[in-house]
Amino acid sequence: MCRPSERNSIYFSLFRLLAVSAVLSGILFVIVNTVTGYYIDTYYSNPKYVEQKNKEYIAKLQEHVIAYKLTAKNLKELTTWVKKQKILSIQLYRNKILIYDSDYPNEENLEPENMDTSSFSRKQYYPVTFSDGQVQVHINGMYDYRIYTYSFIIELILTFVVFLMLVLIGIRKKMHYIRQLSDEIGILEGGNLEYEITVTGKDELAALASGLDSMRKSFCEQVKLEANLVQENQKIITEMSHDLRTPLTAIMLYIEIIKKGGYKEERQLIEYLDKIDRIAHRMKQQTDNLFEYSLIAENTELLSETTESYEVVFYDLISETCNYLEQNGFKTELSGGWSNEYIEVNLDCISRIMDNITSNIVKYADTEQSIRISNLFSENMLGISFENHVKAIRENGDSTGIGIQSIKNMMLKMNGTCISEQTDALYKITLMFPCVKA
Repeated sequence: MCRPSERNSIYFSLFRLLAVSAVLSGILFVIVNTVTGYYIDTYYSNPKYVEQKNKEYIAKLQEHVIAYKLTAKNLKELTTWVKKQKILSIQLYRNKILIYDSDYPNEENLEPENMDTSSFSRKQYYPVTFSDGQVQVHINGMYDYRIYTYSFIIELILTFVVFLMLVLIGIRKKMHYIRQLSDEIGILEGGNLEYEITVTGKDELAALASGLDSMRKSFCEQVKLEANLVQENQKIITEMSHDLRTPLTAIMLYIEIIKKGGYKEERQLIEYLDKIDRIAHRMKQQTDNLFEYSLIAENTELLSETTESYEVVFYDLISETCNYLEQNGFKTELSGGWSNEYIEVNLDCISRIMDNITSNIVKYADTEQSIRISNLFSENMLGISFENHVKAIRENGDSTGIGIQSIKNMMLKMNGTCISEQTDALYKITLMFPCVKA
């Protein structure tokens, strides 16, 4: 399973989602804050609204002065009242002279200062009657302060909600994919191994899904392989039963003739015994082949494999095979060079495979024709093939196919392939191995 790049990882995708959500939320906050500020300024800066609020607070101040019988000199009580309002500042004038400023509450003895008449007339003043006489009050109210504060809090909440929704929408897609994978795994658990796992994206989840699908495919191939092996076993057992029944019948017939003395002379008796001996040896060879096949088929453990170059594995084996065949009257032709690419094999299985191929050639190949041995090279695969002409008349009877099936099983356990092809005159077997890194 390939590890995804950092740019395609879930961590980077989450960081990107958070960054984009933060930027979009920030843009929304700026827009909403600007629009809200514009409408607040437009409404709360209206002169009629300001005049109305000023009169409301002047009325409250007058009620407070009357209730507590304050004079214009009770500065602490005035300061306390202004602080309770939180959004006000006031200035008291008597005879156009500033006598109190709430912005400087600790200045109890303000120096009398005559106000310029034009400056005084530009401000809005409201009369308030204290116990010691009437004064003119100028009031400054930050009436939009509270609404600004409330709107700012609402804007922050709205921005956070939008940010959270964007993040959840982005995560929702991944969560939907995780639930989909969970459902698909449930389908596989139910036994439907043909159902393909959905692979979406290039992150860790996609890599996990790809790994699950690869595992599903491998398991399907394993199930099919086991089914094929069972079918092959049944076929071979059926064929062997037939092949053993025929020679057994012949042996029983010859034994019955011998027991009843149905021979004319001793030479004929020896001939019958020789036939029984040949049939018995052929049956022994068949049972040996069946025993070897059963050992390979039942051995499900992983073979101990060795990584070697193709030339190291096969050079000596092919040389010995050619020498053995030539000693048995065959001519051999070797084609193709030797590769230094590496393959992973079990050396004991390779020796048994070569012995089996050599034995079949000796039994069934025509000595009048050459045995062609070829080294094969293809993309990511290396192999060897043996091609021979088949004898017109077989002295050893028909083949049961057990040896070839044993070769195929051993090749399969080494992750290789074995392909056998036969026509009326030619027989060819090809062994292919996947290339590996040293």
